[in-house]
Amino acid sequence: MDAFYASVELLRYPQLKGLPMVIGGGRRRVDEALREVPEGGALADIPVAAFPLLKDYTGRGVITTATYAARQFGIGSAMGLMKAAKLCPQALILPVDFDEYRKYSRRFKQVITEIAPLMEDRGVDEVYIDFTEVPGGQREGGRVLARLIQKSILDATGLTCSIGVAPNKLLAKMASEFDKPNGISIVHDSDLQARIWPLPCRKVNGIGPKADEKLQRHEIRTIGELAAKDRDWLIANFGKATGAWMHEVAWGRDDRPVVTESEPVSMSRETTFERDLHAVRDRAELGRIFTHLCEKLAEDLQRKGYVGKTIGIKLRYGDFRIATRDQTVEGFTADPRTIRHIAGQCLKRVPLERPLRLLGVRVGTLARADEVAVTSSDAGLGGGKSGRGKVPAAGDAASRTASLF
Repeated sequence: MDAFYASVELLRYPQLKGLPMVIGGGRRRVDEALREVPEGGALADIPVAAFPLLKDYTGRGVITTATYAARQFGIGSAMGLMKAAKLCPQALILPVDFDEYRKYSRRFKQVITEIAPLMEDRGVDEVYIDFTEVPGGQREGGRVLARLIQKSILDATGLTCSIGVAPNKLLAKMASEFDKPNGISIVHDSDLQARIWPLPCRKVNGIGPKADEKLQRHEIRTIGELAAKDRDWLIANFGKATGAWMHEVAWGRDDRPVVTESEPVSMSRETTFERDLHAVRDRAELGRIFTHLCEKLAEDLQRKGYVGKTIGIKLRYGDFRIATRDQTVEGFTADPRTIRHIAGQCLKRVPLERPLRLLGVRVGTLARADEVAVTSSDAGLGGGKSGRGKVPAAGDAASRTASLF
């Protein structure tokens, strides 16, 4: 999908179309005020001057995505908002709204599977599709079907997407970036030397910053230069598995199938705070955030039909050090109060004297809810690594669980 989060926001606020805008950070009072439109009014009627500017942002949030108008200033995903403000102070800023993005994600994927059922879900805004057996899937090298999918998604959601069509997932992923936004790129095996080899090695999905830095130390900057290296040399310098893999991808080889069903290992929710929070001084605020994360995680599990029995927490302190703890219970659950209680027990096992910048909750050891016996919140909790616990009475979870926050 093209600048997915930003595009969804533009459906709500069409008056911002064509303007530099970034999505990032948590919801603030100024964002809540925007939603308070007069009776009979609409979000589309809010004047542009009412939206907060990036130059006025204070905090340490990062950009989740940006409109193409903002990207022209060098702004990109994962960039700090304060840094981005120096590049484009006039950009507008909106908070992340994952619930809205997930809603549109489900819509566009439903459209795709009605046309091409063999679809691999790769996250909220990306999929792989197997055109091989779809009627008309080979016409014009796949372009006809790609156009149909684009039009169908646009008609159903108002959103655009870019599609790369290639003999395998490796090349299709790279091709999808060639002609954004709203583009279709067809790559054949014969296009490898002309279209793939000139690209930087980082364009290969799986070559990250550290591997790229090491490649550059060996004066290997492009995929073509990587392909020119002998396979044994790559294995000697990058290890047997990684070296062999690099050789294959540099030559455009990828035999991974499109996987239509893959069971998640775990699900999690986390948030980075606008300022460091302390377990004592900011106990009430941390308690609200902690409970909200547990509730949203439970909603995710229930919506997708999963339950889990390993519940854990993740903390990132102000010095960026990370602490994680988890506890396995006897029965499977997707109950928010149960998750909140066990996660609270995990909090007892981590130091809370230092300020916190991130808090997360995770549920693992997942199973399909319709295939296992599920523990209800009223049944009590089986003892895990930390012994037995008792679920608090209704209304007490936020204030009493773990006696922390």
